[in-house]
Amino acid sequence: MNSRPETVVFLVGSGPGVPALLSARARELLAQADAIVYDARVAPALLEEHAPGAERVAVGNRPGDVDGEEMHRVLLELCARHRQVVRLVEGSPFFEGCAGAEAVRLRRAGIAFEVVPTASAAAAAAALAGIPLMHPELSAAVTFVDLHWGQGLVDPGALARGRGTLVVSLPAAELDTVVARLSAAGHPAQSPAAVVARPAQPEQRTVTGALAALPALARQEGLDGPLVLVLGPVVRLREQLAWLEARPLYGKRVVVTRPRAQAAGFVAELEALGAEVLAFPTIRIVDPADAEPLRRAAAESDRFDWIVFTSVNAVQRFWNTLRSVGRDTRSLHGVSLCAIGPATAAAIELEGAHPDLVPPRFVAEEVVAALRAETELRGARILLPRAELARAVLPHSLRELGAEVVTVTAYRTVPDATAVAALRERLRAGEVDLITFTSSSTVRNFVEAVGPAIGRARVASIGPITSATAREVGLPVHVEAAEYTVPGLLRALLVDRAASA
Repeated sequence: MNSRPETVVFLVGSGPGVPALLSARARELLAQADAIVYDARVAPALLEEHAPGAERVAVGNRPGDVDGEEMHRVLLELCARHRQVVRLVEGSPFFEGCAGAEAVRLRRAGIAFEVVPTASAAAAAAALAGIPLMHPELSAAVTFVDLHWGQGLVDPGALARGRGTLVVSLPAAELDTVVARLSAAGHPAQSPAAVVARPAQPEQRTVTGALAALPALARQEGLDGPLVLVLGPVVRLREQLAWLEARPLYGKRVVVTRPRAQAAGFVAELEALGAEVLAFPTIRIVDPADAEPLRRAAAESDRFDWIVFTSVNAVQRFWNTLRSVGRDTRSLHGVSLCAIGPATAAAIELEGAHPDLVPPRFVAEEVVAALRAETELRGARILLPRAELARAVLPHSLRELGAEVVTVTAYRTVPDATAVAALRERLRAGEVDLITFTSSSTVRNFVEAVGPAIGRARVASIGPITSATAREVGLPVHVEAAEYTVPGLLRALLVDRAASA
């Protein structure tokens, strides 16, 4: 038994169990946790994204898998070794499942605990299906029944006919039995009802109909897994309020291979469009092996006619180095700046400067053409801070036109192959719809880590250079952005979705 006052068990609710719907407090605790005991049905992506370094123990989250005493023993063992232990439960602790019983045992053991509530899984399922559980004209009360836990404790009266909304969580195999019990309890066969399967997952499905017809409708649609049955007049509102399915990328599981530090905006946009995102950053951005050439170039930056930036990373690393040598944007007075595209231009503007040239197409060849049209290149001094293994076409072409080009490594990309096994399994099972690539390095590192076998997944590329690399390593390309930016890639995904609808 552990009674150290510094040991705390956090009883954290995961809601429907997917990363996008996790509370801010839950994210914070998962990131700080030394160990996590989690319900087996909690999405693995949630742990991979928010708690990559914690010791993890999966436990069955239904009676018969792991009883309360065994669960308590696991918690005590972890508390003996760690200071912050998270007990991550599906739904909301103290509302669903066994977290209340676990809290009683912790108190008896003298272990401090904190409860972090969130939306219940059942309530979230109804909301995601577009069914309000309460409505001023249709329902002023809600009854929740969870048949996963403590079936013998359910009062038959809870299933009786009432004026409010009834919400029943149940295994798919029990749907016929539950509908029969509801009918026996007095609910008319034609009562409006709905069943939500796999709530908050890309494969979430909802069927609505008369109560008596619900089991047949569920079988016809192939519904399986955990179900939430909603019974009452509010179900009729789904026809007007179903919002999740209306999102253009609803039901699509998309792999994002951008570096973790740069993926947040892209991930947020995809999720807003209804996709489930699997973060699989194939590269990490790190400092050059030798930072001195970049420091010298930054210190002498006012001696160049042009500085050409071909990525946001190059902008950020250059300005960080500029500041480290005691200079700032004012040092670039009289130096012209070229940005390969709007994202890179925006990064320059964030540093208090303004790009003098942005080519109409965002590839190295267009940079050369735009510079040639803008200025006399013969004798011009051009600084090119860029990735370590960038293509040679830009400096080579500029030198052929008579420019003096100084290339310096501003950053390196190195493989980041975390969660490879889990992604391979999902690809093998056909559970991935799209894989997005935003650079050639993400393509190469993806194939090096995962291999070219991607099952039924389709490939979406940010532009022709990345597409060429994908085909070179054996990946098909199904979608290519017309504008070689992340917003351009998003637009291409929407166009492709509309064409296949």
